[in-house]
Amino acid sequence: MTTTILHNAQLIDGTGGDPVADAVVVIDDGKITWAGAAADAPAIDDSKDPVKVDLGGNTITPGFFDVHVHLSLPGPSGGSPMQEGMVAPSFRYFELIGRLKTTLAAGVTTVRDLMGVDAGVRTAVEYGIIEGPRLLVADRMLSQTGGHADWHLKSGIDGTTLVGGDLVDSVDEARKAARVLLREHVDVIKIASSGGVTSMSDEPGWLGFRTDMVAAVVEEGKAYGGVPVAAHAIGYEGIRAAVEGGVHSVEHGYELDDELRQQMVKNGQFLVPTLLETIHPDTATPQAAAKSAKWHAMAHESIAKSVAAGIKIAVGTDAGLVPDHGANLGELPLLVQYGGMTPMQAIVAGTKTSAECCGVDDILGTVEAGKIADIVVVAGDPLKDISTVADNDKILLVMKQGRAAVNRGAFSI
Repeated sequence: MTTTILHNAQLIDGTGGDPVADAVVVIDDGKITWAGAAADAPAIDDSKDPVKVDLGGNTITPGFFDVHVHLSLPGPSGGSPMQEGMVAPSFRYFELIGRLKTTLAAGVTTVRDLMGVDAGVRTAVEYGIIEGPRLLVADRMLSQTGGHADWHLKSGIDGTTLVGGDLVDSVDEARKAARVLLREHVDVIKIASSGGVTSMSDEPGWLGFRTDMVAAVVEEGKAYGGVPVAAHAIGYEGIRAAVEGGVHSVEHGYELDDELRQQMVKNGQFLVPTLLETIHPDTATPQAAAKSAKWHAMAHESIAKSVAAGIKIAVGTDAGLVPDHGANLGELPLLVQYGGMTPMQAIVAGTKTSAECCGVDDILGTVEAGKIADIVVVAGDPLKDISTVADNDKILLVMKQGRAAVNRGAFSI
């Protein structure tokens, strides 16, 4: 058994409890066996030659989540999504290697990819063939013809498959498409119950999947082992269809009203506000740039009301579309700025609550005994300056399953 002892650090354990000023975390074979105040730490048998890591007074947090990414898309610095159609499919898989490493290096140890990455990539990371954050995958996004996943161009070129879309136009078609995805052992089913900013044939305020189609997919997910459904839903009608259809999480949710907020609280549904994608115009298409201003402003006005209503907020960014890969934790300062969260609440959203959204809170999301040792060390005190988590240079150490994946702090580990 290999024992690692992290010490001389502040601990923010992700539960929302008070930080521990002088903390110790003990890791044995990839799992946390003790975490708390140094004064209460158990004696460690030095004959086992434990690795003692002095963290220099910096801050320990749980590994962070991004529950809404698109690793198959390049991000704005990588070019247009349509450029992905100019290369062979095998080349696109090799592109994932850098994106996965960049995301992990940002302090994100678990992601939920909501369109474009299949179960094979998840397995490759799980087996250690490629390095990256733990993956939960949706594979494809389901929408109706002319909806958010329909990338059929006026030229006649159809980019739907390229971006990861799957078009269905009835309850029966939706059920079958869901079953195909479930056969591939996806972790979550992604649907579009509203139009979108990036999509070319619709508007965010337009209704996508109707409530009966949403409910059918939700029923299929429950029947196949309880696989949750995440709904792209920006405008009011799409949000209502998603909420009333019983989805697990509403992605974006910009045009929520108070009645739907209360319904989400009652249902225990999660909101993934993706604020990071609203800071800059969506330049994926000319149509998207034109739509951005209205809907992004609405997102900034909406989120504080959703936080105040008590909706469970998980952290997702749409990285790969508008935000770049590796910018993920820029979402936390925005939850403070626009959502009115405290820095502690934002950290809990990005750890414990996001783990709950992903259904892995029994093993991840907090620094507690019995959990997998996904740990991030942040320079200084993020409770005093939450923007530190968004600066990758201040992510000093990233541990995944007790192993140092990134060590910018040059700690002896």
